[in-house]
Amino acid sequence: MFHQSTLFLLVLFLLGYIGKNQSIMIAVYVLIGIQLFKMDDKLFPYLQDKGIGLGVTIITIAVLVPIATGEIGFHDLLQSVKSYYAWIALGAGVFVALIAKNGLTLLADDPHITTALVMGTILAVVFFQGVAVGPLIGAGIAYMVMKAVDFFIT
Repeated sequence: MFHQSTLFLLVLFLLGYIGKNQSIMIAVYVLIGIQLFKMDDKLFPYLQDKGIGLGVTIITIAVLVPIATGEIGFHDLLQSVKSYYAWIALGAGVFVALIAKNGLTLLADDPHITTALVMGTILAVVFFQGVAVGPLIGAGIAYMVMKAVDFFIT
């Protein structure tokens, strides 16, 4: 018989199908496959613990490929710092990395927040073609807003 978690995953798969979001469908397909092959007891804790780090590593590899292929070199780096767009991008990169750091803190201190963050990410991925990097950044933004609210309330 289906567990509630499997039914939930199937609903998410259906939402991914309706929203034409291949990433969510593949993710659900992999998770159900892990359940069917009864590897969930070993793989789910590992994926939950290390998955974000692995995902960030894969994204970082993809971003660095143009450097590895020689498509982007030192000349391009030097040219880019002459543009104010590059300085804006640099600042945004620093800002997002700091937000994500606070997101990790929030998820470690208040794991129940994860449910709302995951649902928000799923909604954005399925209905708005968002990218599922949202839980970590979302947690960071939530952390900042929570601290601001605490500051003004107390």
